[in-house]
Amino acid sequence: MRLTRYTDYAIRTLTYLGAREAEVCSIREIAEAFDISQNHLMKVVQDLANAGFIKSTRGRNGGIQLARAAGEINLGALLRHTEVLTDLIECSGCVIAPACSLPPILSEATRAFVSVFEKYTIADLLRRRRDLQVLLRAA
Repeated sequence: MRLTRYTDYAIRTLTYLGAREAEVCSIREIAEAFDISQNHLMKVVQDLANAGFIKSTRGRNGGIQLARAAGEINLGALLRHTEVLTDLIECSGCVIAPACSLPPILSEATRAFVSVFEKYTIADLLRRRRDLQVLLRAA
């Protein structure tokens, strides 16, 4: 299974905000740090804010930050929010689908994939916070 760029940007954003802890950050600085599209990142950030992963403050001193502690943001929940979790192959158009045993195996594989992410939080991605901070400042 492959994650979408949307999920990648969401994970990068939450990691960046977690590394910066209580600081208010801008979309521009995150986009620059990762050398990614600011326009695309704005859509991701708006969605993360609407879903309660981050909080966004408008205005001159505004910006974004985590809505709750990094240890409370589960990667499985994030994945379920950002991905359309379908099976690895679309079997509905296949001539042997009614008699094939592959669809339940694919469903099991998808569940197993997500279950690995459910074991971790954003805090797990921040175990080397100081190193992350140095790298993000250098970017």
